Amino acid sequence: MSFIMVDVEADGPIPGDYSLVSFGAVLVDETLDKTFYGRCKPISDRFIPEALAVSGHTREDMMTFDDPEAVFQQFGDWLAEVSSGQPMFVSDNNGFDWQFINWYFHHFLGKNPFGHSSTNLGSLYKGLVKDFFVNFKHLRKTKHTHHPVEDAKGNAEALLHLKKEMGLKISLK
Repeated sequence: MSFIMVDVEADGPIPGDYSLVSFGAVLVDETLDKTFYGRCKPISDRFIPEALAVSGHTREDMMTFDDPEAVFQQFGDWLAEVSSGQPMFVSDNNGFDWQFINWYFHHFLGKNPFGHSSTNLGSLYKGLVKDFFVNFKHLRKTKHTHHPVEDAKGNAEALLHLKKEMGLKISLK
């Protein structure tokens, strides 16, 4: 099983009514050098300007982005190339990130290579330290910029810290 750290930027709170703007993915291994970056054209006329602004893109930018079906085909191909077995989806906020990735995979390709499960990095950290009120974000090395590849990389660094420094039993293949 391979662990894939994912981060999503979107122009609203839910897929379908709103659009995924961009997303990044990183294979969690010692090098963190296998990454994927996708930018998608809007699937809806609706957007929340404040949500879109977080991504650093404008609606005009988004109109030049790639067709979501093509992006998700490329993402699926990348996952097949870098993963050993079924990949495990991990993110900082899997309640948000998972819903977009899962919806887009099912809507455009009819299946999700991640299956039906995801893991939340923050919850994993809280369990390791036995404190519901802490967060892991101080473990990132890469600055959190809202560029999804950089954010996914920072979160992958935190997961590696949990393994190396805190004894998390996880096999990285």
